[in-house]
Amino acid sequence: MDVQQAGRAFVDPAAYADEARLHEAFGVLRRESPVHWVEAEGFNPFWAITRHADVAAIETNVAVFRNEPRPLLLPAIADARPAPLRTLIHMDAPDHTALRGLTAPWFHHKLVKQMTDRMAELAREQVDRMAESGGECDFARDVAMYFPIQVINSLLGLPDEDVPRLLKLTQELFGNADPELRRGETAEEAQAVVFDFFTYFNALTHERRANPTEDLASVIANAEIDGRQLNPGELMSYYIIIATAGHDTTSSTISGGLLALLENPAELQRLRDDPSLMATAADEMIRWVTPVKHFMRTATADYSLRGVTIRKGQSVLLSYPSANRDEDVFEEPMRFDVGRSPNKHLAFGMGPHFCLGATLARLEIQAIFNEMLPRLEWIELAGEAEFMQTTFVGGPKHLPVRYKMRA
Repeated sequence: MDVQQAGRAFVDPAAYADEARLHEAFGVLRRESPVHWVEAEGFNPFWAITRHADVAAIETNVAVFRNEPRPLLLPAIADARPAPLRTLIHMDAPDHTALRGLTAPWFHHKLVKQMTDRMAELAREQVDRMAESGGECDFARDVAMYFPIQVINSLLGLPDEDVPRLLKLTQELFGNADPELRRGETAEEAQAVVFDFFTYFNALTHERRANPTEDLASVIANAEIDGRQLNPGELMSYYIIIATAGHDTTSSTISGGLLALLENPAELQRLRDDPSLMATAADEMIRWVTPVKHFMRTATADYSLRGVTIRKGQSVLLSYPSANRDEDVFEEPMRFDVGRSPNKHLAFGMGPHFCLGATLARLEIQAIFNEMLPRLEWIELAGEAEFMQTTFVGGPKHLPVRYKMRA
């Protein structure tokens, strides 16, 4: 594979559904063109950044690199249209600082740890479902997709009966490049997904303003900045980023983490023999899967990187899966190691945009595996895993497994 072929992987959703091809492309770019100019039909050009140190440097250099106006890789036609959402990932300071501060206390380690009992209860319910499934299931769809959204719904205070609706909308939103998951093939059909989210959360806002409760949905609905309540666009964007990114990334990591354990049976046995490794195992699953594939930044001034000048106004794509397999940072980066320490992965980002839900995600991953592994007599693959076609967020969409639960 030459560097031009490797660079085209970034704009090809099918490349992210082929792990071997993807990591071959990233390896070529890290070695031969770590700051790589990508020109692809239908997309505005950009620099692809594949080394860990460079991704970290750009993430933390907020004076030069800004999220607006191009935080995500989209087709050129979409770049030219106003974004239907303006979430935290679309913002820079001071807007980002003010909006993030509204809910940051809810995601602090102490408060999230208060959710431990609820997470354990929800994890137990999901493993009970496995036990009732007759020794075979699609773990990605039947277990991993449901557990994190139930946790997020508990935080937001949403009813359990809304889980299927929100799960379907999230799959359609993040799976809009996957023929199996997307609602349709047109831009109008994709926009309809966002409209359905707006309809749901608009009704929620009115209800929580009339009858506020002790949940995160009420915090968002009644939040104020400089004495004013959030406008409808701010509200909808806030709800959607919490409700979708808060569970789809974690579900991808849970299913991808189980796949990694099944493909590395010695590591599975090591974790079962020593449950104290669960925290490091969770972080290794996050590194291994890296569910968020990229964010983008735009340079506000010329910037020199590895002998290349990134010009003012040019965009850079920060490749997290590549950074998380960087040979300069990780010993044997292509080896899955449940005891890896230190583990300086960048799956949660760095700087002011460090993932708001990082602590919650880690605890969720630990909760489901802490519940599942002791109850399994054995578990194995019952077919090939299938990965979502995406360029933004994703992981395994199907993971057929067979197993025997302990009595």
